Amino acid sequence: MGRLRTVGAVDVQYDGIGATAALVVCCELTFSTVVSEHVVDLSRAAPYEPGALFKRELPCIRAVLALGPPLELLVIDGYATLDPEGRPGLGAHAADAFGIPVIGVAKTPFRTATHAFQISRGAASRPLYVTAAGGLDVAEAARIVSAMAGPHRIPAALARVDRLARGREQPVAGPRSG
Repeated sequence: MGRLRTVGAVDVQYDGIGATAALVVCCELTFSTVVSEHVVDLSRAAPYEPGALFKRELPCIRAVLALGPPLELLVIDGYATLDPEGRPGLGAHAADAFGIPVIGVAKTPFRTATHAFQISRGAASRPLYVTAAGGLDVAEAARIVSAMAGPHRIPAALARVDRLARGREQPVAGPRSG
């Protein structure tokens, strides 16, 4: 990919009928410098529908993306595509909905996602499973995730957005290094 200026990582957590969506915005592909963080609480989220997670997640992601600057790349917790033929996962639906490339980073294998790049980070023995959508090559997506800031298996920006969505931490205003 060319030189990107505004990239984000997003996560959604559900609590009963509501949800909390969080976004961490950075200014480079390594996700080293956090420019802003955003959290939105939604009183109602769509119910879970097997095989259609995107119907539940996209409205939550859309709500938190509306709070931040326009992004040139989005990283999600999950799969962008679900099989080598490109069956859309959450990431592909997000790429279509928001018109930007999306990288999916999953912590567990998905049976049909044999095309996912497995990458190891830090001293972890378990890999991450990387997929991509929206015109981004999966090999390039894997390189980006491998280079993301943080010494552990889960990149720092993804760990941070998870803690924000779970309410374990509060968003911090202004730029900071991760």
